[in-house]
Amino acid sequence: MSDLSAAQAATTTEPGTLAEGTSGSNRSLWGDVRYELVRNPVFWISSILVFVILLMAFFPQLFAATSPNARGACDLNNARVTPTWDKPFGYTSAGCDMWASLVWGTGKSVIVAILVTGGTVILGVASGTAAGWFGGFTDTVVSRITDIFFGLPFLLGALVFLAIFPTRNIWTISLVLIIFGWTSLTRVMRGSVISTKQKDFVDAARAVGATDLFIIRKHVLANSIAPVIVLATIGLGAYISAEATLTFLGVGYQRPTVSWGLLVAEGQTLALAGFWHLLIYPCAIIVITVLAFILLGDVLRDALDPRSR
Repeated sequence: MSDLSAAQAATTTEPGTLAEGTSGSNRSLWGDVRYELVRNPVFWISSILVFVILLMAFFPQLFAATSPNARGACDLNNARVTPTWDKPFGYTSAGCDMWASLVWGTGKSVIVAILVTGGTVILGVASGTAAGWFGGFTDTVVSRITDIFFGLPFLLGALVFLAIFPTRNIWTISLVLIIFGWTSLTRVMRGSVISTKQKDFVDAARAVGATDLFIIRKHVLANSIAPVIVLATIGLGAYISAEATLTFLGVGYQRPTVSWGLLVAEGQTLALAGFWHLLIYPCAIIVITVLAFILLGDVLRDALDPRSR
């Protein structure tokens, strides 16, 4: 046990993972990342946007007290009423308040993206670590499986699979997107693990008798996960867009569910008739949300890449 502790102590003193100090070379890798992030205004802007979006997803009542699905919330007399000074977002084609629809639709889109991101990270990290660390037969099997899925177009494959399900809800949509979304993370994690396992601190841990599981858990994952975090953050925004696209194509959420994709699908036929707000507002909030996650991912990538500093 003392040998393993010594190996672990030795690995924490490699270049780039020094104990966190007050400046420069004395900062740890993650301490250096924090230092770079707090000095970047784009990080704060994107983080605030993401925080607000997450609040809207999990606590919509803070932004709109009444759900569009609540009894009496929609009035057909207000159908397609364009924005006014007292109602700047106007009403939907069903007479529901557009702002309330956007707020309460956030959860359906964002929660799917969070579930898909979590599922793809788990699958990608597990399969990529196994392929990169053990190599040989394991690497061959994982690589061929990922090649098969890479040969299937993402949206087309998801569209076909979702068309099979008689009921399409948050779980079925998330499952299908996970099935088609884990391969990129696997490739990235595999390459990162292959690079990490060649480091001197891994050889030092092996020399004192550390098991593969111990080395992977204590050293390899911590030094290989950074690219996956970046890709997952960017991918979260992409999955929001993917869910809206699938719903727009008719294989996602169905009424009475409220989601951004449904609002876009309903608004695209009426926008040219003068009801521009039915399409512009849902598209705008999707663009802002996706952009916020992509900007956050870009900032994380720059902070985690020493070559950019």
